[in-house]
Amino acid sequence: MTSKYTHDSMGIFITFEGGEGSGKSTQIKCLKDKLLSLRPDLEIVISREPGGTEVAEQIRNILVNGAADKLSVKTEALLMIAARAEHIDRVILPALQRGAMVLCDRFKDSSIVYQGLANDIPKEEIDKIHEFALKKCEPDLTILLDIPFETGIKRALDRNEIDQRFEKKGEDFHKKIRDGYLEIASLNPKRIKKINASNSIHNISDEIYQLVKPLILRSKNK
Repeated sequence: MTSKYTHDSMGIFITFEGGEGSGKSTQIKCLKDKLLSLRPDLEIVISREPGGTEVAEQIRNILVNGAADKLSVKTEALLMIAARAEHIDRVILPALQRGAMVLCDRFKDSSIVYQGLANDIPKEEIDKIHEFALKKCEPDLTILLDIPFETGIKRALDRNEIDQRFEKKGEDFHKKIRDGYLEIASLNPKRIKKINASNSIHNISDEIYQLVKPLILRSKNK
């Protein structure tokens, strides 16, 4: 499917956004299973940000581990977008060009919110770095899993994972994260679809599938 407002390719690019503990990884796996039952021939590439390539995963280790304040705001933003440039060049665009569907756990909206709005850096400043670093690559659809930040942080910390640098940034930061996502969703209603992530996994999965299914059916007919 070629999108007139996103990437110039035949694939379908779907991103998942949301605060910590919103259930993105779980829903990506659920969506993959549902889509393969509809289209067994469909190539589905699952990836994540920061990460997705060897170099980008090395940058991820710097970003998600250690003390919450170990990096300056500017350094964090530049590292995140450097990892994204590598990810787009080596994973996302090649997959889209061969007609695959890419399901990505976080993308550009995360930088706008996490490195931008939550740190009082205007969206326009993050956009300037993206414009320099990235090829034209925008999602066809973004699923925003919205959940109260208190609930999400508790879920995330209960996982007992090592990479919890962002989880440790405090309630004020995570309130800004949620507010930031709701703000950009309101400005991009065609691309960003907000879903209540407090619902059951099954209900969320069904809602996401109904949003994605028309994209799959249209692409099959082209």
